Amino acid sequence: MPEGVKVIKWPYKEKPTAESVARELEKYGYQTYDLQTIPPWFERSMHTHDYPEIRGAVKGVTTFHFPDGPVTIEAGDILFIPSGVPHEVKTHNDQEFTAYKGSTTGERKVTELSPG
Repeated sequence: MPEGVKVIKWPYKEKPTAESVARELEKYGYQTYDLQTIPPWFERSMHTHDYPEIRGAVKGVTTFHFPDGPVTIEAGDILFIPSGVPHEVKTHNDQEFTAYKGSTTGERKVTELSPG
């Protein structure tokens, strides 16, 4: 796992829903700024954020690629990405992936590191 990146697996027997994942994110002091659904085979170019980012997966599976290696998350998982850590996103399957994105302030700012 890349330094500072952390994944918390879904701890409940009930299937995650948008509402239950949003409640989990709030427990960690983050505010959501987007509930995003990305298409199958999605690729997002390398970028960073100027603040710690959180992702709360609601549906599907996707992989975040960091310079130190990949991290795959699935429905219910919560991913913490420290400020300034470069990453790209690739969905290596034919299913949509839905996740909340958030920050401690609820604001979004992206620094692109490659075209796209």
